[in-house]
Amino acid sequence: MLTFDRYIIRKYLSTFFFTALLFSIIAITINFSEHIEKFVDKPVTKKEIIFDYYLNFIPYINGLLWPIFSLIAVIFFTSRLARNTEIVAFLNAGMSYGRFLRPYLFTSFLLAGLYLLGNHIFFPKGNKTMMTFENKYVFPGNFRVKSTNIHLFIGPESKVYISNYLTNDSSGTGFRLEQYDDLKLTFLLEARNFEYLRAEKKWRLRDYETRHWVDGKEIYLSGKGMSLDTAIALYPSDFVYYTNDKEMMTSAELLRFIQYEQERGIGFSRIMKSEYHRRWAEPFTIVILTIIGASISSRKLRGGMGLNLALGVWIGAMFVFLSKFALTFSTNLHMNPMLAMWLPNLVFGSLAFYLTRKAQK
Repeated sequence: MLTFDRYIIRKYLSTFFFTALLFSIIAITINFSEHIEKFVDKPVTKKEIIFDYYLNFIPYINGLLWPIFSLIAVIFFTSRLARNTEIVAFLNAGMSYGRFLRPYLFTSFLLAGLYLLGNHIFFPKGNKTMMTFENKYVFPGNFRVKSTNIHLFIGPESKVYISNYLTNDSSGTGFRLEQYDDLKLTFLLEARNFEYLRAEKKWRLRDYETRHWVDGKEIYLSGKGMSLDTAIALYPSDFVYYTNDKEMMTSAELLRFIQYEQERGIGFSRIMKSEYHRRWAEPFTIVILTIIGASISSRKLRGGMGLNLALGVWIGAMFVFLSKFALTFSTNLHMNPMLAMWLPNLVFGSLAFYLTRKAQK
């Protein structure tokens, strides 16, 4: 590795991690000022605040913006090189532009690899500790509930329909269990009221009736005014999920959860699929934004570093906007989740290719 390569790599990494450190200090300060009243009012210890929350808050907040940090870092130190005409000296000495980009690409792939591991394994594990703290002390109402017209598959050929469900006591009205054999209804259980018995881990059905079909004959049983305790693969947790659940799962756990949701028809699998594909797509954004940053800042311009940084912030903002736009389309408008999450990379990859070609002229 040449001295030039080591110099660029050292500049890139030092500027990148300095940017991340500076942003972390600002983010922690703002976050603490917003939540200090909740920390005082709730029975939470200083140890929990520091080690459970803020120690995991740092990688969480940085993980959201690593691609933007890479863009800002590259523009910052490359603009200084261009201002001091160091880049011109390298290129006039016979170095091709592609060779000039090599240490940038090496460092960006290194950061992308770390980001990939963080996205799939380490960030979710830290998020689980931090967000469990958040759900308990900061945002205790941060969950969604399916409460009316609920359809759930509890087995390959077993389906439950519930008219109304109350989370406060795990009870409801309008229970219906259907079992099929080769798409033919073979068993039907209906109840007017129901509740979950946590100690027994069973459902108590009241005012129920059953219908069972054997060899074309119907067997009817009425339990009007009576109750029936039954154990089925249905739990109160199936009706409730925290909005940040997806961020607390490793990718392996996320895939298992997606399969579980699809089998039961719970209806949140598109959100989880989008999260899974986002974890693969975003690390490559670091490489793309590194190329863009190097291309727009490697020439000495009249506006200097200020103009380059402003342009970099604008490009970063457009990337964030397009990412949110794609996420909305994938979760609400039935766009393919994989295509939606890779769309920003396709758009900005094309921009990187154009700017690189332009910078070589």
